[in-house]
Amino acid sequence: MTSTSLSVPVIAIVLLSMVLVVPSDAHQAGSGWTYPPACCKGKDLGGDCDAIPAAGVRKGTRGFSVTLRPGDHPLATRSHWFFIPYGNEIPSGDGDYHICLHPTEDNVNCFFAPPDTI
Repeated sequence: MTSTSLSVPVIAIVLLSMVLVVPSDAHQAGSGWTYPPACCKGKDLGGDCDAIPAAGVRKGTRGFSVTLRPGDHPLATRSHWFFIPYGNEIPSGDGDYHICLHPTEDNVNCFFAPPDTI
């Protein structure tokens, strides 16, 4: 086997390895835990997932009422009200409320609540 014929498979293996270890599109919360890749389309802080003020979250009889105002989330440019039915929330990794907005600020992709509120 010549060095030329060996280099082609080696290059293919290296390229395949690079593709397999590329990180997903998920990013970390400010506190350090990583949002699930299915929730998160942004790659950096300030992406589509972020912590939100607890004052904007109310528990009702059927679910969570979430009010976002500009500045409560990096993507919120105007006031929003979202209803998250019980059972659709995900336990947060840091005890805070978080929301992922995707594909626009009008759509909740994932909502995280402190485990003790679920």
